[in-house]
Amino acid sequence: MQRTFAITGMTCAHCARTVEDALNALSGVRAEVSYGARRAKIELRDGVDQAALIDAVRAKGYDAQPQDGERHATESPFTTDNDGSGLHIAIIGSGSGAFAAAIRASESGAQVTMIESGDIIGGTCVNVGCVPSKIQIRVANLAQQQRHNPFDGLADHAPALDRPRIQAQQQARVEAMRHDKYQKILDDNAAITMHRGHARFENAHSLIIESRDGTQERLSADRILIATGASPAIPPIPGLADTPYWTSDEAVFSSDTPAHLIVIGSSVVTTEQAQAFRRLGSEVTVLARSTLLSHEDPALGAGLADAFRAEGIAVCEHDHASTVAFENGQFIVNANHGELRGDRLLVATGRTPNTRDLDLDNAGVERDAHEAIVVDEHLRTSAEHIYATGDCATLPQFVYVAAAGGTRAAVNMTGGDATLDLSAMPAVIFTEPQVATVGLDEEQARARGVTTESRVLDLENVPRALANFETRGFVKLVAEAGSHRLLGAQILAPEAGEIVQTAVLAVDQGMTVEALGNLLFPYLVHVEALRLCAQTFTKDVEQLSCCAG
Repeated sequence: MQRTFAITGMTCAHCARTVEDALNALSGVRAEVSYGARRAKIELRDGVDQAALIDAVRAKGYDAQPQDGERHATESPFTTDNDGSGLHIAIIGSGSGAFAAAIRASESGAQVTMIESGDIIGGTCVNVGCVPSKIQIRVANLAQQQRHNPFDGLADHAPALDRPRIQAQQQARVEAMRHDKYQKILDDNAAITMHRGHARFENAHSLIIESRDGTQERLSADRILIATGASPAIPPIPGLADTPYWTSDEAVFSSDTPAHLIVIGSSVVTTEQAQAFRRLGSEVTVLARSTLLSHEDPALGAGLADAFRAEGIAVCEHDHASTVAFENGQFIVNANHGELRGDRLLVATGRTPNTRDLDLDNAGVERDAHEAIVVDEHLRTSAEHIYATGDCATLPQFVYVAAAGGTRAAVNMTGGDATLDLSAMPAVIFTEPQVATVGLDEEQARARGVTTESRVLDLENVPRALANFETRGFVKLVAEAGSHRLLGAQILAPEAGEIVQTAVLAVDQGMTVEALGNLLFPYLVHVEALRLCAQTFTKDVEQLSCCAG
């Protein structure tokens, strides 16, 4: 009798030989295993137990499923000669990293099964992160422009804010983008299927998917990508858990304006949300355990704190909450410098990788002390055929990093060799002024044993900033001493997020500050600040005419 089995978990021809030897060691069995087809063709005598065949394969760390007659969930429908032909890839998660990987893997001929445990697809960015927060910030900035502008002859006036209508428009845009950028891909790509349920590892090659009704399904795959994202981290402050505090997930969709918002935190979400609510009409107090943006060049946090205080945000640095209570509709926060009372409390102290419920030990997947999955530059985990990307991994928590990681993981899962280079990774905080960075700051360069030279250009020396009457901020460039090769840039300025990409290209291409300073820049634009700052390495820009080259 002849039987055909799909073999999952093989990563090379040697794996196929290992499976073949394991099967042929059984009495009454003659097997041929093809790595390319991920199939085992088996001749066996009557009376040979099929379960014994499967057990023999699993004992070697792989899996087998009978493929006679009908297609099973893990059998690929592809017969093309692409690198991923015949592969089945399982992806846990449905955010940007997951979809980037699914699209790229399907283009290579793989069959992709995505597994999502939540009610909606799309992950953090489109649903509760980048998209809704930028809408909220845009509304807040427009309101601030009406309330205050720098021109003597343009009258200020109080903005008329209808928060419920704004929230409805915000939600509609989120839903439209989720459909167009995520659901439509599922609808249009037959190579990608979606399973609903919570996935956990049974072993290195198999997942158990538990649906909400309690039913379980076993799914095996040749490669697995973990892209489960992260969730707001909640500090163990006594009393906090018993209060109706906000995380950013709730704050970004708020349709009301609290009279007084207290924010615990000091980084990206803290700064963006604190300023947005201030500009929407709330009194805001920020409790920062250290300083604002404590992981960045100190001048960035100090400059942003000054900007916040100038518009009435109370920034309490080197302070932290010791207890939290909620009484009679008020939050009571006891901090180093006394008691605070507010109508709302936003906890924005970072995000924790969603990895604890995956049973990663069953698959031999290593995590760091923060439960983030350890990956190498190929996005590979400690288990050779398991990859990870996005906020659940030891990567910077940016959506574009997650997506880039997903694409490169898919290339590698389908036979390619792609790496994720973060040496010229931009980062932007959408406050006003914005904060943007790329490459190394001085402290990071010193830690790597690199001697640096740096220059700082205040925006008072930038013609566009002068014309806009918006001169708060600076551009700082860090170069390698001697060679003057640009290592990094730190920017606090209007439109810093647009300025930084030119610095990204300069860092990526190994440009010197002299080469950057000799480039032609249009006039008047904010990005000219990079050229001017680069020129300060060799000349006094205050002695130049407006657009001198």
